[in-house]
Amino acid sequence: YHSGANKVLSLNPETGDEVTDAIDEMMMGLYMRRPDLVRNTETQLQETGSVRTDVNQEVHQHVELVEQGPSLPTEEEVAPVGIVVTKPNFWTFKGDGFLQFLQNYVTGNWYKGGESNYSAVGSVTLELNYNDKDKYTFENKLEMKLGFQTSRSDTVHKFKTNNDLLRLTSKLGIQASNKWYYSLQLLAYTQFAKGFKSNDSFVYSDFFSPFDLNVGLGMEYKVNAMDGRLTGTLNFLPLAYNLRYVGRSTLFDKFGTKGRHTLHEFGAQFTGDLQWKILDQVTWKSRLYAYTSYSRALIEWENQFELKVTKYISANLFLYPRFDDAATRDDDHGYWQFQEYSSIGLSYTF
Repeated sequence: YHSGANKVLSLNPETGDEVTDAIDEMMMGLYMRRPDLVRNTETQLQETGSVRTDVNQEVHQHVELVEQGPSLPTEEEVAPVGIVVTKPNFWTFKGDGFLQFLQNYVTGNWYKGGESNYSAVGSVTLELNYNDKDKYTFENKLEMKLGFQTSRSDTVHKFKTNNDLLRLTSKLGIQASNKWYYSLQLLAYTQFAKGFKSNDSFVYSDFFSPFDLNVGLGMEYKVNAMDGRLTGTLNFLPLAYNLRYVGRSTLFDKFGTKGRHTLHEFGAQFTGDLQWKILDQVTWKSRLYAYTSYSRALIEWENQFELKVTKYISANLFLYPRFDDAATRDDDHGYWQFQEYSSIGLSYTF
């Protein structure tokens, strides 16, 4: 850097402005203290080549207008925006169904008849629910299940039903707190077809034989645990009315209507519906129903374990213990009844 060296070594140094003198002094101090940092001198840089002086010259362009096109349309600075407000839909509809082949076991005193065998069963469950996300809920579930069996030992019937259910559950809820609701529940259930036992022409059950209509008032608790893997409801209904209707007079004693078509009872009821997603492919659905009129008791505990093989194929294990002291007492099992079946087949959820 020539300027700094000239000022120190020259007898008649040229001085500049304060900024230039300060830079020269700083550079000379750096040369003297750290000469190891000097890689090139100003003489070496000049020998390498000078910087072009024409790079900053203004560039002039010659533009020739051949044809003038139409001008672009002008747009308004603020365009009107249409806002569409849609009414929220608080209704949801869902369902599932399956058609499966199964192995079935029932005790000899099963209240709807039937026998252990290989058979097939079809089931459809539909749900229509209302939830305004604020205070009111209205839930409706329709369950339909029908299964048929054939048995070589049965010479009287070519086909018999082994699963037969038509059940409607409706619940109206008014929120009392975070998970508690005042609840009014209606439960109605019967079956589709006649129920027989093997080699027996006696009808053990039929459509509207029996038919039960239960209305209960109480509280409902919404279950949501295990990060949403365990969901469902628990209904505690201390005030309940049950109407039982039996159309066939031959079944009055079997279903406890005391020689009449209808039986009116008041009592208490509990209904629990839970679903536990144990694994992504394994689900346990459980329904516990208990009713007492303080003169008789009925307890039903339905358990369905579903293994999802693919989107459209699943396997099921169904366990169904039942207690009914209004039925005829069995010498071996008392008032307890039990049904079990395992199956695999087609399934669909929507």
